Amino acid sequence: MSLPEIILVAVGLSIDAFAVSISIGLSVQKAVLKEMVIPGLYFGFFQALMPTIGYFLGIGFADKIAGLDHWIALALLGFLGGKLIKESFEKEDGGTEIREYTFQVFRMLSLAVATSIDALAIGIAFAFFKVPIIMAAPLTGMITFVISMCGVKIGHIFGLKFKSKAELAGGIVLVLLGIKIAVEHILL
Repeated sequence: MSLPEIILVAVGLSIDAFAVSISIGLSVQKAVLKEMVIPGLYFGFFQALMPTIGYFLGIGFADKIAGLDHWIALALLGFLGGKLIKESFEKEDGGTEIREYTFQVFRMLSLAVATSIDALAIGIAFAFFKVPIIMAAPLTGMITFVISMCGVKIGHIFGLKFKSKAELAGGIVLVLLGIKIAVEHILL
């Protein structure tokens, strides 16, 4: 696998994290550097970690996780998305302000794991193609980090225009992303 191919794989892996980062951006009061870096670090770290794990565990483990990965992602994203949707209907001060997104460790870990499970399988493919994981994993993490930061900023800009529906939209994005992951795995 060439470097441009590895970069394309990394961008492809980061798309789910990008979508979740947009939903996070919808709920931040200010898209300052800290609010953009936190999701970037979580998502980037797990997008680098999962292919590394997949690379070293090999094919035997892939068969076991392949039947469950989409259900795990659906459960995590569905739960967190449902929570955001519920919160969007709990009006505070007439519902005119975006509720500040809290970067709780459990929430961020759940989102990071849910968006990076597919990277585990990519790690196995990297092993088959003899891709140097020492280069591919950090590159995937760095690309995801940057793309996730951009997603938070884009979501924040969108959220400023549609304050009262920001959490609802973010929750819907998470639920739909979970459904998309499950449907792709069931049908493919």
